[in-house]
Amino acid sequence: MSYKIVFSDIDGTLLNKDRELSERTIKTIQEIKDEIPVVLISARMPQAMRHLQKQLGIENQPIICYNGGFVLIDEQPVSSTAIPVQTIEDLAKFNKNTNVHLSLYNGEEWHVPDYDYWAKREERNTKVTPSITHIDTVMNDWDKRELGAHKIMCMGEEDRIEEMFQFLNENYGDKLHVYRSKETYIEVANKQISKLTAIEYLLKNHFNLSIEETVAFGDNYNDVEMINGVGMGVAVANAREETKKVANKITDASIDDGVAKTLEELFLK
Repeated sequence: MSYKIVFSDIDGTLLNKDRELSERTIKTIQEIKDEIPVVLISARMPQAMRHLQKQLGIENQPIICYNGGFVLIDEQPVSSTAIPVQTIEDLAKFNKNTNVHLSLYNGEEWHVPDYDYWAKREERNTKVTPSITHIDTVMNDWDKRELGAHKIMCMGEEDRIEEMFQFLNENYGDKLHVYRSKETYIEVANKQISKLTAIEYLLKNHFNLSIEETVAFGDNYNDVEMINGVGMGVAVANAREETKKVANKITDASIDDGVAKTLEELFLK
């Protein structure tokens, strides 16, 4: 099969041990980008992806944010699927006892309840500064604007995160994607979307390519459907076992330039 497009996850897949793009990764993608579109696909918000696009020289390509909940072409939203405000309200009520950090995201907005350890950590990782806004204020504003959350990030101590995880799965398992990206993190999105649905949308409406012509790289639970669904699904060596099981190929770890290595093998040899 002649592969014609590449989609890559970011955290745990594309970045090195310093959570940056390595020189080899930048060089490899810049060598293929004029012939093979390279699209970033992540749970991140747009601002946390654009600086990586710029480094790679792929600003002309779409970006898939929030695990497929928000898709941009030429900086314009073309697909948006959010979690309703009512669901956020229910989560906020439950959290009065659990007291984990709830980050709320919509489009270019990131709201945190306090500038605490978790907010600072995410800011350091993503190079984006959050807005410190009480959750009630966010919900009132979004309700008036008929918006919702493209992503909710729950962060906290492991035992409290476990309580939140159980609550979300028991009450919203049929409506929300709920996955633990780390023992202290839960990422929540609308169940109608996924990375694979976003890829299928762009292939049909923008690139006019088939899923069989598609290569995708990933590492985590939210990458399983994507890796399993494309023509060539590649898991990095540090990926979750669930991701590796459905992959066509396992490459080197993210910190060892696994994505760059496979791109070189597929497109530069």
